[in-house]
Amino acid sequence: MIYRNFSLKSYNTFGLEIMADIFISTESEEEAAHLIRSGEMISGPKMVLGGGSNLLFISDFHGIILHPAIGGINIEEETNDHVIVSAGAGLIWDSLVEWTVSQKLGGLENLSLIPGTAGAAPVQNIGAYGREVSETITKVRGINIYDGTLNEFSNNDCMFGYRDSIFKRELKSKYLITKVTFRLSKEPEFRLDYGSLRQETEKQGEITLRTIRDAVIKLRRSKLPDPGTLGNAGSFFKNPVVSSEKGDEFKRKYPSIPFYDNQDGGTKLAAGWLIEQCGWKGKRTGDAGVHEKQALVLVNYGKATGIEIYELSEKIRKSVCDKFGVELEREVEVLGL
Repeated sequence: MIYRNFSLKSYNTFGLEIMADIFISTESEEEAAHLIRSGEMISGPKMVLGGGSNLLFISDFHGIILHPAIGGINIEEETNDHVIVSAGAGLIWDSLVEWTVSQKLGGLENLSLIPGTAGAAPVQNIGAYGREVSETITKVRGINIYDGTLNEFSNNDCMFGYRDSIFKRELKSKYLITKVTFRLSKEPEFRLDYGSLRQETEKQGEITLRTIRDAVIKLRRSKLPDPGTLGNAGSFFKNPVVSSEKGDEFKRKYPSIPFYDNQDGGTKLAAGWLIEQCGWKGKRTGDAGVHEKQALVLVNYGKATGIEIYELSEKIRKSVCDKFGVELEREVEVLGL
């Protein structure tokens, strides 16, 4: 379906009243490829938009929004120890996680309740509680939005990094992801040593995929606001990674700082802690604010504009840099600068 002068308020979790010149929703890979190859898409800026859970619009979008509404979960292959599962790009991410847990397939349970769609998961390389989705992805299928060619990308092709992938860099705004394939385990190794996950899981009873999922949901709901009731995009900033030497210096100077060993070397610091120490937790300017329970989350209390939220984020970045000498990098993508 093709719509003109389309409101994106329901397609960005900050709940901002942003307009797009053209909004195109495709329900199948074939439909999307045909539309692109037919030349019906006018020239101009193009952008792929799923649930808008990691975006901050600061102006209307003057171009074409492509929205994959492709659903479905399919078992592609099964062995004694694993199952290969594919999901349509438009499938709600947490619906996929719930399905995997109900089928007793491990790998995604720690990523419960993350907002967004399956197609957006590899773009951001979503992660939580010690896991990243890149650990389970085997391939990503997508259509080049300029010539309609269909391509498959292996895990290595995706060049995954911390909250990063080739789809955020070299291939940014060039592919409409249509399907993502995962390798899930029939005999999963539980990963519980992040934050208070083990403690909360044990409260749920025997450690299973279901109790891990329940624990993650409870923890997320206790710390993070529901985008359906309070506009937000989850963690606004990435946890900064510093050298091991600087990490040791932070530990000596600030014994209470949460930190994690980064798998690629160095020390990962808790951005929320840094922001909180600068006095931002619970602060509000008009309808733009910092969440009262989690300083890493910026929120829209109702009528904030994208510019207001962006300007608040810049003030936070400056104060953290001034106090700690650490540059915070946004996890949320800002559109319209």
